[in-house]
Amino acid sequence: MSEPRAVGRALPRTEDRRFLLGQGRYLDDITIPGALEVCFVRSPHAHAEIRAIDTAAARALPGVVAVITGADLAGEITTLRMAPAITGVRPTEIAPLPSDKVRFVGDPVACVIACDRYVAEDAAELVEVDYVPLPAIASMAGAAAEDAALVDATVPHNLVAEESFSAGDPEGAFRRAAQVVEARFVQHRQTHLPIETRGIACVFDPGREHLTVHTGNQAPHPLRTALAARLGLSESQITVISPDVGGGFGQKIALLREELVVAALARRLGRPVRWREDRLENLLASLHAREETVTVQAAVDGLGRLLGLRARIEADMGAYCFFPANYMMRVVGMILPGPYRLRDYAFDLRVHLTNKCPAGPMRAPMAITSWVMEGTMDAIARALDADPVEIRRRNLLEDADLPYVTATGERYHSISSRGTMEAALDGLDYVAFRAAQAERRDRGELVGLGICNVVESTTYGSAFYKAAGIPGSGHETATVKVEPSGACSVAVGLMTSGQGYETTLAQAAAEGLGVDPGAVRVLIGNTDIAPYGMGARGSRGAAAGGGAAYLAGRRLQEKVLAIAAHLLNRNSSDGLALEAGHVMQRAGGGLQPSGLTLADIARVAFLDPLGLPDGMEPGLHVTTSYDPPPMTYSNSTHLCAIAVDRVTGMVRIERYLAAHDSGTVINPLVVEGQLHGAIAMGLSGALFEELVYDDQGQMLSGSLADYLIATATELPAIELIEHARPDAMTPLGIKGMAEGGVMGSIGAVCNAVADALAPLGICIDSQPLTPARLSALIAAAKRA
Repeated sequence: MSEPRAVGRALPRTEDRRFLLGQGRYLDDITIPGALEVCFVRSPHAHAEIRAIDTAAARALPGVVAVITGADLAGEITTLRMAPAITGVRPTEIAPLPSDKVRFVGDPVACVIACDRYVAEDAAELVEVDYVPLPAIASMAGAAAEDAALVDATVPHNLVAEESFSAGDPEGAFRRAAQVVEARFVQHRQTHLPIETRGIACVFDPGREHLTVHTGNQAPHPLRTALAARLGLSESQITVISPDVGGGFGQKIALLREELVVAALARRLGRPVRWREDRLENLLASLHAREETVTVQAAVDGLGRLLGLRARIEADMGAYCFFPANYMMRVVGMILPGPYRLRDYAFDLRVHLTNKCPAGPMRAPMAITSWVMEGTMDAIARALDADPVEIRRRNLLEDADLPYVTATGERYHSISSRGTMEAALDGLDYVAFRAAQAERRDRGELVGLGICNVVESTTYGSAFYKAAGIPGSGHETATVKVEPSGACSVAVGLMTSGQGYETTLAQAAAEGLGVDPGAVRVLIGNTDIAPYGMGARGSRGAAAGGGAAYLAGRRLQEKVLAIAAHLLNRNSSDGLALEAGHVMQRAGGGLQPSGLTLADIARVAFLDPLGLPDGMEPGLHVTTSYDPPPMTYSNSTHLCAIAVDRVTGMVRIERYLAAHDSGTVINPLVVEGQLHGAIAMGLSGALFEELVYDDQGQMLSGSLADYLIATATELPAIELIEHARPDAMTPLGIKGMAEGGVMGSIGAVCNAVADALAPLGICIDSQPLTPARLSALIAAAKRA
């Protein structure tokens, strides 16, 4: 195979032109004449019985078309039953709108449909709900209490999932240990905070019995499947069109209740209906994430080599399960050992229901794993009074260890963790940093360095879902077409929400077909046009989507060259190639133009089928599905140098480096942007973001004045070092890489703060590392 010509080029993102010109087309840019607006009535209680709902006053308000409750929808929408056949996972059901009791503040109990949003909101204030408050469960500890009220009456002890895993001989490892090091890691509740909140607009055509759904969603085809099942329609009766999406990060994957209800209302009323979530609703009642606690015990020998590891993993799922309850935390348990040699390993997993907003996957749902393992490495170094880098060197997998099957059965075949760590340390000049740190500490400064080695699980092929017992598929499908004029397109079931797919998928398809990327138009976001795909999630766009696009292009190139060979009176296509849309033939030790172009081939394929080889079908179009390995892995090493203000507790990031192995890079500019964005997201979450609930289940972070996020002022310049190793198991060697920056930045900044405050005897075991929290810890250390 020839060297890549389209892949690897730092092409400007195709989609950015329309965004920079202000021509992006988001949901609110879509005008639908006569559309009604919806406002949801939400519970002010964390846990309460619903005795009655009085909608009379709301219905009487001029401009109100209807007021709907759960009882009204009972015969039109089925409940969501989440009951995967997984040992330890308890089945749950979710009604479209609850009619018996509410389970968290923000739970939707009714909706008003009116001529405009203003009237709908006014009418929503007139809906009277008779609640009987019940005891609220506001924490995992509260959920596990012996006398705890049940969030879901069908889930005993509020324990919705539990699992125990053991490999090797953990008990034997602990008996052999020279020392046992314990550490605890508490990650706080956050939310995705897309700049564009959730929204949907639905049009039902009674004559054709067809529903058209406009919504910014990361997985249009699975959304269509879910809508059809819940509404009792066939999938051919539904078209999902996803316009430009203003961020998703996992919040716009599943079919949530508001979107489902709006679709049902459009069919019920026979009129277009739309809904846009406001920022309070987004903070209060969209998916939350990351509230997890991991406690580890590490058995080590006298040199700090890891002999065995035990982990207890707990997660707060909130009030409902829109995903299998074990889904995210099982991945945490499976990949927790990271890039380190470990044979004797055990974990216990427990997922609790609470009276809080439901949790779901957020960019890097396994993010806590890197902080846990890297924090554990630092804890081992402190216990042995050793250099944390040397402890890592003694435990890291080397190239000679590959392929390596982990204690949980995961296969690493193309990672380069030792290489990225050494590259990052060289980029920083680690020895010089430690010398300068010692001098600054002598002057009373609180300075620290955080190191975080990341192994990022990506792509998730179908075998992963089958092994985990989770319904679903990991394949992706692409259709590459050439029109009679020679114009090219690729249609893929992925949907972009900022990843640059319109550029990278064109490059992948162009690489396979043999044309310039600028000649390929990317068709995504419409279920009537794109082939069925599993959507954008789990860092799968490049490896699964790009892999499918490349393979479809290769298959179509084979047909193009077969036609070219026939037209050139050659016995076979051996010695022919398609480059930049021109058919080349080998002559004189090199490739020379044959005089044929892709446009010439296309005209024959479509308009002169008798000129094709015998038995060949007219046209130029290929659809290919690609199911990647169970998991592919990229890796990186993040270094974060910080200083903490002794008075204010403010963390100042002085330098940030990341050495990354992202495999074969389709577009360096896109990879750089993804890494910068992921690192910024992780730093913001670890330093500032926090959804706070009181002990009655009332959320105290209902605005962006309370839920703080990092801005450009707080974020550092980011230095990237490429250390690429192509994946041996994927087309072109592509790896996913969009979530590792979140994992690495969380671990790096937490470890940096821990390093800075260690001389004061302060242990950093929980986030966020806000100025108020750190200043309180420093003040307490002074008093001790």
